[in-house]
Amino acid sequence: MMPLSPERTHTAMTMTAEQRLVQLQLALPTLQSPQASYVPYRRAGDLLFLAGQGPFGPDGQVLVGKLGRDLTVAQGYAHARLIGLQLLATVRHALGSLDRVQAVVKLLGMVNADPEFAEPPAVINGCSDLLLEVFGAEIGPHARSAIGVATLPGRMSVEIEAIFQVRD
Repeated sequence: MMPLSPERTHTAMTMTAEQRLVQLQLALPTLQSPQASYVPYRRAGDLLFLAGQGPFGPDGQVLVGKLGRDLTVAQGYAHARLIGLQLLATVRHALGSLDRVQAVVKLLGMVNADPEFAEPPAVINGCSDLLLEVFGAEIGPHARSAIGVATLPGRMSVEIEAIFQVRD
């Protein structure tokens, strides 16, 4: 991600997340229904927990593959960025507006990886970078884990879950 110029930094700091979405020309996808016995999000106090999500293509099909064998880091990064958009769509559905997010607290990113693949953090940066772009330097920084796993549901390439601190 390119550093922002002083003018863009000031503008980015004064814009809301919803305004940044428009400025960045980002469209949030339609929410996917859970395919098992769980809910897509659950609020507990001022925390919003989002269930793990995988990447969906424009046709609504899950994007599959194993990083380090079928997919490159750049492709995995793009898949994680798509998941970031899906997470934002879930937050907006849960809260009515992204502007109610007080902090991005934590991400857990899981990468369907070949045993020799050592770059899960570079893949999950696709989601992290998006959240920083949308929420800015005050709200967007977050704790994170990025791990490689032997498989994910439906052979999806990446799965990410998130926790947000929210305000009423």
